[in-house]
Parts: sequence; C-alpha cells; structure tokens
Amino acid sequence: MGKRIALALVSNMGKSTLGLGYAIAAADLILALFMPSNTARSGGTIMPIVKNIPILYGSTQENEPRKIGAYISWVAIASTCVTSSMFYTALATNVLAKSLVEHVGIQTPSWFEWFFYFLPVGFILLLSVPILTYYIYPPTIKISKDIPVWARSELAKMGGISRKEFIMFILAGLALILWIFGNIIGIHPTVSALAVLCLMVLFKIISWDDILKNKAAWNVFVWFATMVTLAGGLDNVGFLDWFAGKITSAVSSYSPAFILVILLLVFYFLHYLFAGSTAHATALLALFLVAGSNISGMNSSLLTLVLLYSLGLMGILTPYATGASPIWYGLGYIESKTYWKLGAVFGILFIGVLILVGIPWIKLWL
Repeated sequence: MGKRIALALVSNMGKSTLGLGYAIAAADLILALFMPSNTARSGGTIMPIVKNIPILYGSTQENEPRKIGAYISWVAIASTCVTSSMFYTALATNVLAKSLVEHVGIQTPSWFEWFFYFLPVGFILLLSVPILTYYIYPPTIKISKDIPVWARSELAKMGGISRKEFIMFILAGLALILWIFGNIIGIHPTVSALAVLCLMVLFKIISWDDILKNKAAWNVFVWFATMVTLAGGLDNVGFLDWFAGKITSAVSSYSPAFILVILLLVFYFLHYLFAGSTAHATALLALFLVAGSNISGMNSSLLTLVLLYSLGLMGILTPYATGASPIWYGLGYIESKTYWKLGAVFGILFIGVLILVGIPWIKLWL
C-alpha cells in the first residue's frame, strides 16, 4: 500500500525534479500518519522506490551523483525528519518520550494537540525542504519527463488494488481515528494499536508468524520497556531533582524565556553525541524537563512540547542521527563532507523555525 501511494504521487508530480522532491515529501507525510518508524517509512518504503529513479538518467554513486540521485536522497531524509515531529505516531521515539514525560509527572499532549501545535512549523519546513535543497544542493537535471512514465509502468505491474491493500487501508484509517479521538472515549493509544494489530491477523493481512519473525519490533518492545523503567528509577532515587537543582542554580539569573531557548538549543545540538533519538531521549529528556520545571516562571508545557518536537527534527544533523539516516547516507549519493555540511545548515534551519515560529504559535494557544 505504501509503495502504491508513493508511486502514484511520483507519477503525478514527478515531471520536474523539484516536483519529484515534493512528491517524496508528500509520500512521507501521508505514510507518517500510520507508520510509527521513519526507518520503515523512509528507508523501507520510499527508498526502494526512488533509488531506481537516478538510474534512468545514468546517475549513480560513481557517475554524476549530483545529476539527480544526491538531490532526492537529501530531500527524502530531510522530509522524514520533519514528518517524524509532525505526528505523535510518526516516530517510535515519540511514544517513548511521551512515556518518559508522564513518568516525571508532566502532562503530555494528545494526538491532535501534538499535530496542531507543530502544524505551522511542519508546514513551513515541508514546503521549504525541496525548494531549498533545489537551490543549495541543486540537481543538474531540472526536467524529468521519463519519471512519471516509469512510475505509471510500475503501478501497472502492481495491478489493481488487492483485497489485502483495501482492508489495510481501512484498518490504518481506523487506527488513526482511534489515536486522534480515543482519549475522548477512554481508549488508550496502545490499546488502539493492539486492537488493529489483532484485526490484521484476523483478516489475514499478516500472520502470527510474521509477528514472531519481526525481530526489530520485539527489540523495540523490550528495550523501550527497560528504558522507561530505568528513567523512572532515576526519578525515584532523587537524581532528577539533584540535577535540576544544579541547572537551576546555574541559570537562575536569566529570564525564563531565555532559559527555555538555551535548554532547547543545548538539548538539540547534544544530539551530535548520540546515535539515534531513542538513546538521546532516554538519557536527557527527563533531566531537561525537570530542570526547566524547577525554574521560577518557566512555562513547563511549552518546554515539554518544544523538546518533544526537537526529537524528530534533530535527525537531520548527522549520518547516524536517526534510523533512516544511515540508509540514505549508505546509498552513496551524498559524500561524507557534504552530508555534515548540509546537516548543519538544515539543522540550524529546523531549530530556528521551531524557535521563531513554533514557540510563539504554541504560546498563543496554551
């Protein structure tokens, strides 16, 4: 189903290289609604499709990578970092982070609140990524008339929408509705996800063996549970309060607004030291939240939201910053030095828009 969505967008928007960039961003946005893993979404669904496009023009890792391959690679990884922050269900780390926040006694946003408060930031960044990349890191091919033809031929090979695809579409929609409105009728997001998973098995979309063989999912299940428990243990033994006291005494002379921005920037750029957002959230999120909440006049809800949103955006910084990063970097179209430079430029752009647009917007509605 994900492949069909991506190919349909490419066939309709891929007449120019810039249009292709927007098609990739749009495909990631749609899939992010119900695929809570940017590794599976961008690296596992979109990458196998778009990696065939540069070959149409003789653009390979060794021969003219800037022709088109490098452009679509960067647009893809940058777009998935934005969509990872757009929805609560777009990144596995978001689920972990929300649990960590709840463990330290801070209220967390609902699915709709998460989306609404990030909407202007996400809208600006998603519109900006393809066009900025087009000028900062331009492809040498501007018009790509062969790409829609190729995409339509790939769709034709897939045939009509199958029964499984149709049922999967209905179930994905059901999961999304329950995630958005479940809190109103008292259904926890985890219960919603498990219910849809059971329906997938009952309708034979997947088998029980498929679930048992999904080692990555079981790995996440075990490690997330362990990490949440360990983070709760830090609070129980008083470490968070001790750390918060140290931070509070160091910055107490500054205004709460200035401290909030400093905490956000430090939290964001410390990601250079982490491989993946999961380890980052586990190690630092609760510490920064408790430290901020102990500062007189600090808007704890605002601090919580901007730190949560930064977890997806920071995936742009390095080739190891998020699950999809090594996949696109490993594709070989973007050389190492260029990746780090682009990561710094777009990383500053992402956090700048979150501060300049996101903070005023969130304050307006809190």
